[in-house]
Amino acid sequence: MTYQIKKAAVLGSGVMGSGIAAHLANIGIPTLLLDIVPKEVSKDEEAKGLTIEHPTVRNKFAGTAIQKLLKQKPAPLSAKKNIQLITAGNLEDDLEKLKDVDWIIEVVVENLEIKKSLYERIDAIRKSGTIISSNTSGISINAMVEGRSEDFGKHFLGTHFFNPPRYLKLLEVIPANTTAPEVVDFMKQFGEDVLGKGVVLAKDTPNFIANRIGTYGLLVTLREMQARGYSVGEVDSVTGPLIGRPKSATFRTLDVVGLDTFAHVAKNVFDQTTGEEQKVFEVPAFMQKMLDNKWLGAKTGQGFFLKEGKEIKELNPETLEYETMKKLKTPSMEMAKQQKGLAAKVKTLTYAKDRTGELLWSILSPTLIYSAKLHGEIADNIVAIDQGMKWGFGWQQGPFEIWDAIGVKESVEKMSAEGLEIPVFAQSLLDKGFESFYKEEDGDQYYFNGTDYSLVAVSDKVIDLKRYKKKHGVIKSNSGASLIDLGDGVALLEFHSKSNSIGLDILQMISFAVEEVEKNFKGLVIGNQGKNFSVGANLGMILMEAQDDNIFELDFVVRQFQNAMMKIKYSAKPVVVAPFGMTLGGGAETCLPAAHIQASSETYMGLVEAGVGLIPGGGGNKELYIKHLKGLPNGVEIDYLSVASKVFETIAMAKVSTSAEEARENNFLNFADGISVNPDHLIYDAKQAVLSLAEAGYKAPIREKVPVSGSPGFAALVLGAEGMFLSGFISEHDLKIAKKLAYVVAGGEVPYGTFVDEQYLLNLEREAFLSLVADPKSQARMQHMLVKGKPLRN
Repeated sequence: MTYQIKKAAVLGSGVMGSGIAAHLANIGIPTLLLDIVPKEVSKDEEAKGLTIEHPTVRNKFAGTAIQKLLKQKPAPLSAKKNIQLITAGNLEDDLEKLKDVDWIIEVVVENLEIKKSLYERIDAIRKSGTIISSNTSGISINAMVEGRSEDFGKHFLGTHFFNPPRYLKLLEVIPANTTAPEVVDFMKQFGEDVLGKGVVLAKDTPNFIANRIGTYGLLVTLREMQARGYSVGEVDSVTGPLIGRPKSATFRTLDVVGLDTFAHVAKNVFDQTTGEEQKVFEVPAFMQKMLDNKWLGAKTGQGFFLKEGKEIKELNPETLEYETMKKLKTPSMEMAKQQKGLAAKVKTLTYAKDRTGELLWSILSPTLIYSAKLHGEIADNIVAIDQGMKWGFGWQQGPFEIWDAIGVKESVEKMSAEGLEIPVFAQSLLDKGFESFYKEEDGDQYYFNGTDYSLVAVSDKVIDLKRYKKKHGVIKSNSGASLIDLGDGVALLEFHSKSNSIGLDILQMISFAVEEVEKNFKGLVIGNQGKNFSVGANLGMILMEAQDDNIFELDFVVRQFQNAMMKIKYSAKPVVVAPFGMTLGGGAETCLPAAHIQASSETYMGLVEAGVGLIPGGGGNKELYIKHLKGLPNGVEIDYLSVASKVFETIAMAKVSTSAEEARENNFLNFADGISVNPDHLIYDAKQAVLSLAEAGYKAPIREKVPVSGSPGFAALVLGAEGMFLSGFISEHDLKIAKKLAYVVAGGEVPYGTFVDEQYLLNLEREAFLSLVADPKSQARMQHMLVKGKPLRN
């Protein structure tokens, strides 16, 4: 049977249910959101003359949840218009509508009997072949499907999303004993390609993979904190980015998740385990008191941390009083900063003979042992376990990768000396003479399977540039970028400067890459796999030259930037740019002239130069204006002033999109540009876009003159800016920046509707940029951004 999911239904409209519905809407799947019928009308509803029979009242829980999606932060919807794809209903009146959907996702209360009762009703209605899944975080999948029809059993499985569904990558797929293999294969593929998730296959065990190990690790941390006399703040200062974990570390994570949620997950394992393992999953007494006091974290305003005025205080677990926050500072933390790479940092810290080393060893060693004990029980291989922890909990390294980092042999010797029981799986690795759980050969990765090494299966759509370069080499490289042969006649230009900031080194490589591609390739992808695509031009370099009054050098750099962008635009071969994450300033300017943009769905794009006292100088004003013009329908009379106003507002207010969809609404992307839901497929998708353009007989665009709003446009834009200045919304320097920007966007003092050359607009842009960069107030803004990381209002 061929499966397709064109319509879905989510049953249960709590935070998780509505979040899943929002994620489905983001990818264009119409979704029915159903919940129970309220038992009574509220006073407000009564005042409006509504009864319990009114649809608004009966659909209240789902309807309210949908409206909340517009206000939640971080935003569950990638564009507000996506809300139109979610329809509210209830589980009494609208259950019949489940006949029309292809996937039913149950997200009701974590109670086995309630779920089974609901499934009985679904079984009587659903059409044959409809996939049903539960988002349970730990109830047995096999127990839930007991008593259901054969067809229901074949199409039932667990699909455990992590919260918030739009942002967290992990999707655990848990088959029941009855699930048809083709349904499992389809959901895995659908999860990766359509939902954009990192999918791991988990076994039907308590809390599956990530929550089982993650909860264990958190409870061990609580135990060791108390036993060894560390404070909440000290633990968080060690268990965050220092060891490749999220900024929220241990206790901020618990505050965000909510202590009640965490306690529920812990109890789930406690109830289904015995002996020493069960003891670990017992919530400590002080946390039980926190639960009794409703100190649940962010949702109740206090948990392990409490904000008093501007100060954030930490809880003392012994006294349950809030105290000034402490941080751990030890020699090993300073030593770790000198190490290259996360693995070396973690090893330095773990074996350190100080309080940091003592804490980390006491947390990591039991967690690693526990992970190895669970191998084969919770998942078939270590890859699924490591990916689960990386994608679900934001760890940069999974347990077995951490074990490799600290040295398996060395750590096992220390564990044995301390009387810890070494799991058979870990001991068998050493008994066979192997030294690590993973190994790399010719750019391919292999994992230990219990007896030997197996190749880590990777989708053709996942291109790991680091490994790819090891396997295939590099055409040319400098300090800022490398040109790589991606195969099939496509080249890739990878940025790898600090923060992928754009300096002369990258500009030189762009020029070289375009020339090389025009001679020897079908087209070029500009992309990378850093933390962000690019945070813009090298601000430190710009400020240094400006403070040295070296305007001649800056003029040269800006010309080089503009020339490189024009090379991208008028390349004889298609250039596709693949932005993701922060794509700001010069990063956005690199995208705008491309033949095609293939953006990751989480792309935060904007021309933000006004925030540091400048305007875009690399052609960004011109290209965004042209993108707006080309986005208008053919044959309509164009109001150039209206277009100029929109561009002016976007740049002057340094608007940054909160998603690729919003970037399209802001005209950084046009209707033909693509969006990749799975970030791991971005380079592959960009490569396919190059090949499609090449196969369609791509021709470079013809240079055309650009119509501008001229003097009337400039006057109107300045009038608006002066009004904001007089109202106190902007400073005098903001007004100066706005006037320069208005002059550039309007095309200078020429008659309305004049067609001007692109080079003329670039010259205006460059002159305005250089005059602002020489201004001491703009330099103060740049300095403040570099030192403080936030804009200065002067």
